[in-house]
Amino acid sequence: MTNNMTPADYIKREDKYGAHNYHPLPVVLEKGEGVFVWDVEGKRYFDFLSAYSAVNQGHCHPKIIKALTDQAQSLTLTSRAFYSSVLGEFEEYITNYFGYDKVLPMNTGAEADETALKLCRKWAYDKKGIPENQAKIIVCANNFHGRTITIISMSTDPDSYKGFGPYTPGFVTVPYNDLDALAKELEDPNVAGFLVEPIQGEAGVFVPDSGYLKKAYEMCKAKNVLFMADEVQTGIARTGKLLACDHEDVRPDILILGKAISGGVFPVSAVLADDDIMLVIKPGEHGSTYGGNPLGCKVAIAALQVIKDEKLAENAERLGKIFREEMSSIQSDMIELVRGKGLLNAVVIKPKNGKTAWDVCVAMKENGLIAKPTHEHIIRFAPPLVINEEQLREAIAIIKNTIAQFE
Repeated sequence: MTNNMTPADYIKREDKYGAHNYHPLPVVLEKGEGVFVWDVEGKRYFDFLSAYSAVNQGHCHPKIIKALTDQAQSLTLTSRAFYSSVLGEFEEYITNYFGYDKVLPMNTGAEADETALKLCRKWAYDKKGIPENQAKIIVCANNFHGRTITIISMSTDPDSYKGFGPYTPGFVTVPYNDLDALAKELEDPNVAGFLVEPIQGEAGVFVPDSGYLKKAYEMCKAKNVLFMADEVQTGIARTGKLLACDHEDVRPDILILGKAISGGVFPVSAVLADDDIMLVIKPGEHGSTYGGNPLGCKVAIAALQVIKDEKLAENAERLGKIFREEMSSIQSDMIELVRGKGLLNAVVIKPKNGKTAWDVCVAMKENGLIAKPTHEHIIRFAPPLVINEEQLREAIAIIKNTIAQFE
C-alpha cells in the first residue's frame, strides 16, 4: 500500500477535499488490465461498469497506451489556432470509419451533445428557414445527455435539474418509445431536430421496441427534421453492433460519440455529419482548446482500430445473449426484470428485507465484481468487450452467488 494508507484513508481524503457530487461504491482502485481492476490492497475485481462504457477495449489496452505514449513524446497540444500533422489523419480515419463527410472533434460526451444542438439550431436557421430563435428540438423523457445547464434543461430527472434554473428554452419532451407522441410534435414547422439515445443507458438500459428508431428516423425525414443519435454510451460496439442504430440500419443525420472512442485512455468525443449540416458552422462560431488535440487523435485512431481488429462488436453480441439467459434463469424474487442488448445490460432489483440494489452491489464487490446501481433499483452490467466466455461465466457465478446470499 502507498504511504501505509488504508482504503478508508483514501475515501476520507476524497470526501474532505473533493466536491460531493458522486456517491462511489466503497472501493479504491489503483490498477487495471483487461476486464480486471485491483484495489489499493491488491484485491482483484471484475469491472462490470467499464467507466460507464468508456473502457470497451479493456483497461490499459497495450495498443492504445502505445499510441498515447508515442504521441506524448512528440506533440500533445497545438490548439486549433494552427494545423497539426495528426488532426487530418484522425479526421480522415473516423469519417471513413463511420461513413460521414465531416467530423467536429471535442473532448467529452456533454460537449459533443452541445455541439450537436448548436449544429442543429444553426442548420434550422440557415437551411430549413426557421425564424431566428424559434427552433425547437424534440427530446425524450428520462433522457441523459450530460450535465451542462442546457442539457439538464431537457432532463426530466429532478436530481439533474432541480435547483439549477433558469433553464435553456427550446426543447419539447415526448415519452421515449412513443411514436404517436413524436408524430404529434413533428407537426410543428419550427421543429429542427430529434435527439435520442438508441438505448437509454442512465435510465436503466431501457431498450425501445424493435422498429422504433427506424420509424422515428423516417418520420423525421418526412418533416425535414434532423435525426440526432446520442451514441456516447451505446456506440463503439457496446450493443453488439458498431452503433446501436446499426441494429435497424438507421444512419443518423448527426452522430454523437464519446466515451469508448478513446478506450477510456483520454477524453475524446466527436460529432459526425455530412457537409450540408456540418458546414453551417463557420470559423469562430464553435470550438475547444483541446478539441482535436494530437494526443486524443492518435489515441482514438488506435482505440477504434482495436474494435475492428478484435471483433469486439461480434463478441458483445454473442456474450450478451449468454449473460441475459443466465440472469433470467436466476430463481429469485429479488430479480424483477432483465434487459439489454449486447454487453449493455440491466437487472431490475426488487428490494427484499430492506435490501436494495446498492446492497447487492456492495455484496458483489466483496465477492470480486464491481457494478453500480442506477436509479436505486437497477444494476447496470457492462463489462469491457474484451471479456471472453470463460471470464463471463466466472463473473456470472459471482452475481448468482451474491443474489443467493439475499435469499
